[in-house]
Amino acid sequence: MFWIAALLAGGATSSKTVSRLIVDFSLPGQPGYETSKQILDTYGNGTDFGATVVAVTAPAGQKIDAERPKVDALFAAVESKYPQYRVLSPANTGNDPRLLTKDGRTAYGIVIDKRFTSFADKGNFVVMKPLLEQQAKATGLAVRTTGYVELDQGNSSDSSNGPSLLVETLLGGLGALIVLVFVFASFLALVPMVVAMVSILSTFLCVLALSYVMDVSFIVQFLIALVGLGVAVDYSLLVVNRWREERDRGRDNHDAVVAAMQTAGHAVVSSAGTVAISLLALVAIPVPFMRSMGIGGMLIPLVSTLVVLTLLPAILGSIGPRVDWPHIRHEKTASRSWSAWARLVSNRRWVAAGVGFLLLAVLIAPVFGIKVGVASSKSLATAGPAVTTLADLRAGGVPAGVLTPLEILVRGDHSAAQAVADRVAKVDGMASAIAPDSPGWSKGGTSVVLAFPVNETVDLSQAKVVDRVHGAIDGMPSLIGVAGTGATVQDYSNAVFKRFPLVMALIALTTFLLLVRAFRSLLLPLKAVILNVISVAATFGFVVVFWQHGHGSHAIFGVAPTGAVTFWLPALIFAFLFGLSMDYEVFILSRMREEYDKTGSTRHAVVEGLGRTGRLVTCAALILFLAFTALASSPGTEVKVLATALGVGILLDATIVRALLVPALVSVLGKWNWWLPDWLARPLRVAPSPLADEKPMPTAPDREPIAVD
Repeated sequence: MFWIAALLAGGATSSKTVSRLIVDFSLPGQPGYETSKQILDTYGNGTDFGATVVAVTAPAGQKIDAERPKVDALFAAVESKYPQYRVLSPANTGNDPRLLTKDGRTAYGIVIDKRFTSFADKGNFVVMKPLLEQQAKATGLAVRTTGYVELDQGNSSDSSNGPSLLVETLLGGLGALIVLVFVFASFLALVPMVVAMVSILSTFLCVLALSYVMDVSFIVQFLIALVGLGVAVDYSLLVVNRWREERDRGRDNHDAVVAAMQTAGHAVVSSAGTVAISLLALVAIPVPFMRSMGIGGMLIPLVSTLVVLTLLPAILGSIGPRVDWPHIRHEKTASRSWSAWARLVSNRRWVAAGVGFLLLAVLIAPVFGIKVGVASSKSLATAGPAVTTLADLRAGGVPAGVLTPLEILVRGDHSAAQAVADRVAKVDGMASAIAPDSPGWSKGGTSVVLAFPVNETVDLSQAKVVDRVHGAIDGMPSLIGVAGTGATVQDYSNAVFKRFPLVMALIALTTFLLLVRAFRSLLLPLKAVILNVISVAATFGFVVVFWQHGHGSHAIFGVAPTGAVTFWLPALIFAFLFGLSMDYEVFILSRMREEYDKTGSTRHAVVEGLGRTGRLVTCAALILFLAFTALASSPGTEVKVLATALGVGILLDATIVRALLVPALVSVLGKWNWWLPDWLARPLRVAPSPLADEKPMPTAPDREPIAVD
């Protein structure tokens, strides 16, 4: 009854929950962000919210100089009708020749967008369109727009370019249901789907409550819907399959439920702990939206586990046998194919380990070329007016950095700003720096200089020009700070990646201690943590090849090489993937530990453990992969990168790592797998596991049921 109420309440309030999620990429304490915030507070706008390039072209055979009054009137109309925007134009820069193309036919200006407050807000290029079209007709000039935000929305951010979150969730659910039908071959496949539905909507209800305590990022909704789907189904799959196995061994329904919860339920708790710890570690990063994703994401495994530990046994204990119809597939014995594979790997353990590490090494190699920043303009859109306009401007000698300008805030009037602009224009890597002479660029005792780098400052390498700008003007008493895309990239590098080793260490250490308790072993958790780090590194190698270099992104998604990995993605990918992939380690090794405790034979533990869990882990990984595939259909490029990274990472982990390296390394370590010394067991309040000689593998697997209290 409790979960029915939570289900109904979560469904009824889901739209309100989504409406309370925010778009916030703030970086408190970082110099670029603090400067940007001061500009925003003073002027009400800033390049962080968009800088639209307005290009005005004279008719063929004519020069724009002959049309100067019309050009000035056009930009004056924009300033007059939209005072919320800040306009740089030829008129307020003394007809600066740097705002002309080489052929003299096109002049351009920059319109800085206002503060973004909600998803209903439209970019200034959309708002200005009717006025610009009207001016084009009145003057006979061609008026076009382009800009980073416009290119981004033209390719990805428009909701019409991709399915809604509900459709994505339904697609992921359909894929999961197909896999579950294969696993159970009965109506029992519907039970994990019910658990997932309750878990997802209950988590949304928890996030609604959380949103009244702290700001929660809009990205959390995607994670709850699709990661929550995969996690809840995976946990249910493990418990339901074990319940079915115990019934096939001859237990009555009640005892089968109890035995399933004692074994598979225990593994689920350990798995959820690793996922929750991985995500909670994001709190160590001083970035509000990442902290909110860590806390919001942590609710996914916790709520799913509560549902699996309470609602699922109630369902199985009441209607489970009736739902398990037709009972075609039986679980009396381990999978023959997986048992045969486990024997092969165990017999050739050194070869298997070598092959597995070699494959991962090949995948890891590209990670050393990773660039962190934002997507390049080429990956934002491949066709459309904004793309054509940018190409024409670039052909006319306009620098690529016009898409990612720097804003330099100074104390004083236009003359102080002009002095700064003169110095900045001479900096290596800067194309120009302009101090507009109009009221919109001087307020509250400050003025703003707009500077255009030669290249787009979309990654740390190109953003080094910001350091050179600082070096040229830091001694000037009028300087307040530098903002813009390049400064933001550097801010995120300082805020996120300087703390990234700490986050990794927290996740690894806490996961290790949790798994020591779960496995009653010293080496098994250590091996699991090391393999997980290697697996995540291999996933980042894939991201570099597929997205950064574009070997596959254009063919599959129509997205050109991004040139860089968006700054907030690596930490999020690591936290989610480390926790989710550890699930499968826990599923497999928990069963191996159980089989070893019954027989004392490592070989038997490997063969029977993988034989019992190999099919489940593969299907569980496939379910998560399908959920992430649905998420990858989202229009946003960053969400696509996140989804493909998690999906491929799960498949790599379930195949190369869990199906090959885990059984190989457990076979290599032999009796040392199961050793837990007294000095470590005592503070962790768990029974020690002394070294014991290996026993021969039983001729027939021990199938005596586990005692039930």
